[in-house]
Amino acid sequence: MALLSEEKSTNAATSSADLAKPSAETESATAKTEVKNSQQPKGLYWLFGAEAWERFSYYGMRAILVLYLVSQLQYDRKDALALYGIYTGLVYLTPLIGGYLSDRFLGARKAVIIGGCTMAIGELLLSHPTFLYPALTLLILGNGFFKPNISNIVGGLYEENDPRRDGGFTIFYMGINLGAFFSPLICGSLGQTFGWSWGFIAAGIGMIIGQIIFNLGQSRFNGAGMPPEFKGPIEDAHLHTKDYFEVVYWILGIVGITAAACALWSFTKTESFSLTSSPLPVAVGIGILVTVGISYLFTHKHADDSKEQKEDEKDSKLTIEEIHRLCVIVIITMFVAFFWLGFEQAGGTLTLFAEEQTQRVVNCLGKVFTIPASWFQSINPFIICTFAPLFSMMWYKWDNSKYAISIPAKIGLGMIILGLGFIVMFMGSSLAADGTKVSPMWLVSVYFLHTMGELCLSPVGLSMVSKLSPHRLMSIMMGFWFLSSAAANYFAGILEATLHA
Repeated sequence: MALLSEEKSTNAATSSADLAKPSAETESATAKTEVKNSQQPKGLYWLFGAEAWERFSYYGMRAILVLYLVSQLQYDRKDALALYGIYTGLVYLTPLIGGYLSDRFLGARKAVIIGGCTMAIGELLLSHPTFLYPALTLLILGNGFFKPNISNIVGGLYEENDPRRDGGFTIFYMGINLGAFFSPLICGSLGQTFGWSWGFIAAGIGMIIGQIIFNLGQSRFNGAGMPPEFKGPIEDAHLHTKDYFEVVYWILGIVGITAAACALWSFTKTESFSLTSSPLPVAVGIGILVTVGISYLFTHKHADDSKEQKEDEKDSKLTIEEIHRLCVIVIITMFVAFFWLGFEQAGGTLTLFAEEQTQRVVNCLGKVFTIPASWFQSINPFIICTFAPLFSMMWYKWDNSKYAISIPAKIGLGMIILGLGFIVMFMGSSLAADGTKVSPMWLVSVYFLHTMGELCLSPVGLSMVSKLSPHRLMSIMMGFWFLSSAAANYFAGILEATLHA
């Protein structure tokens, strides 16, 4: 899972302050007062709630997907892990496309609503085995719209050089993991007790609740996330009826494209699963190409000859300083991929280790109870929810002292702690090599170390991207940041499948 102490240079600010231009004096005064009181913007907590429920949906589904494939659909373990790797890889690939569409045409707010509603449909369809591939495709495409853009809106809540930014993203990251904590407990319990369909339905309901919270909180976003053409004052920064009609058109288009792509694939499908027979890459690829094409034809403004258009094109050119900042993001993202390659073993290998090689039978108050394997995935978000406030305060204090830690140092520390977790995992798996089921404390220890590493890296990375990216490219660069997760998830799934084979 998913999410920085900046070098204190006066050049570290991005053009994200442009979001506050319409009422600069009022907004600046408010921001300064909030910084002085160390209070976070009110919009952060609405985004916190929306993201918490979206992650409830995602991690609830992820916690039971492999178990569902193996136990109900009778997938071989190798094939289930391979499909899981393809799915989680594509989930983090599409945010690059969603970021582009948001920055160029839609704006982050409309993109978040499009993505959330599309994912809700996908979760509900996943409750029926017949719609496995169309449902996964909708989840992948929907996540591409949602994931980078809600982070973009969080970044837009802050003025340039705002010392609250790192702490704010850590709080936002806690919201991610609050949803991730409860989802395996609820979706996993429903799925393994009453049937897998109920687990997926619960995940879909969670996504719908998240969308309601997001729409109710839009007045608190201080103008962040509006479409590129919006030039009005902050108080007018909200979506209108025509915007919601456009959202509906996009959702219908995505669902239609997905249905058509999966229908075409069904004519050539094979009886058994393989990496080449999976429709996911084909369906997602067609969906991306058609969506981008339609968005250009129907959303592009016919103002090629206007002075405003020419000025915008001139302003869109990157400066040398902006190019340097983007290079920093690219380099760090490449290294972060290795962290996620190890971390994302949680949904596959660690879940199967919990299922097959961990002692899960406990005696509680005279009653014997078997811990569902999916529950172990709640350890990570529980630890994050417990320690995130501490990390938020720690980064804020350190960033305003002589002991400030650089971005590479924090990321390096996270990777070292992840490595320690795998040393513990190696020791535990060695004890289980002869078929003996080991204590669950081995997995608890692994998850604890991995989570400490994640807290050093992920929320700090999101803060870094929002701070270094030019405003006009912020959603795209958020999507690029998630490319590290895309590559890591895909290769993690392939690695797991190869090892299990």
